Amino acid sequence: MMDYVVIMRGLREDNDVKQREVAEYLNIDQRVYSRYERGQNAMPVRFIPLLCDYYNVSADYLLGRSKEKDYLGADKSRKLGATKKNG
Repeated sequence: MMDYVVIMRGLREDNDVKQREVAEYLNIDQRVYSRYERGQNAMPVRFIPLLCDYYNVSADYLLGRSKEKDYLGADKSRKLGATKKNG
C-alpha cells in the first residue's frame, strides 16, 4: 500500500498544479499544505473528499487502498441512473 503523501504529490505533479493552487482550493496556507504533502503533519480527514473532487479520484485511490483512480462522481452517477431508467 502506497503512502497517501506520495500519492498526493504524484497527483499534483501529474496534473501540473502548484502547491499554492491546492492550498488555495483547501483554503489553507501553502506552507501548511507542504507539510501535509511531505508527511511532516497529518492531513485532516476533512480534506480527503475535497482532494478527491479536485483530482477526480476516489478516496481509496488517494489513500493508497486501490490502484483504480476513477469513481462515480456526480455526472457519472446521473448518467448511470438515466441508463438504468431507460434500460
